[in-house]
Amino acid sequence: MSSLLHSRVRAIRAALASLFAGVAWASPAGASTDPCQPQTFEGQGIVVCTVKPGETDLRLFWQGADGEPYRRFSSLAKAVADDGRSLRFAINAGMYAKDFSPIGLYVEDGQRLKAANTQTIDAEPAKVPNFYKQPNGVFYLDDAGAGVASTTAFLTQRRAVRFATQSGPMLVIDGALHPAFIAGSTDRTRRSGVGVCRDGVVQFAISEAPINFHDFARLFRDHLHCPNALFLDGGRGAGIYAPALGRNDRSWHGGFGPMLGVVQ
Repeated sequence: MSSLLHSRVRAIRAALASLFAGVAWASPAGASTDPCQPQTFEGQGIVVCTVKPGETDLRLFWQGADGEPYRRFSSLAKAVADDGRSLRFAINAGMYAKDFSPIGLYVEDGQRLKAANTQTIDAEPAKVPNFYKQPNGVFYLDDAGAGVASTTAFLTQRRAVRFATQSGPMLVIDGALHPAFIAGSTDRTRRSGVGVCRDGVVQFAISEAPINFHDFARLFRDHLHCPNALFLDGGRGAGIYAPALGRNDRSWHGGFGPMLGVVQ
């Protein structure tokens, strides 16, 4: 009898395991999967965060209720938690001034808080700051989804957007790498960027080690298959918040300016 009982218990456990596996398989896509995953590209470690507009609440953040910049991912996470939600992931959303304000276009909840920066700098390419390496661009979210466009194209289209952040340079422009990038360049640092890829999926990437612009752009074009991608920031200004990966990066500039994040 004991042997028969044990056999029945094992059969019941197996049936339950099969049932629960079916439930998990039937769960909505991404319901139990963290948006950020470690990957490798040509032997280099990167973290890629995948977001589907319309299925997730991706938004821009800059200032809290007190009008002060969040500066740190932990401050943003607390503010989101105080509102009864959770911050699933966040990343720096472009370059910023010493007071942590965006240096280019910034639109939050449909309100333009900073105008587009159309300044150009006439100098040797190596002496032009990254933001001003033309073309720079805009990452935006509107009712149709997400997009990345050069600043000139974005302003010409006069889009009504819910969120937008300007940064630069563009990494990939209609499938082509930015013309200023040099293969084998020794200008290497940690970098972060965003691309709008197949089926309108948004992919954020941050390198774990120094990488040049040419290789970082190829990451978006050749590995992530994004026809358009935008550089966000580099060096000490690049950072990510990904709790499932134990990441809560801090900026060595004293804090971050605007941030992109997914709340749930």
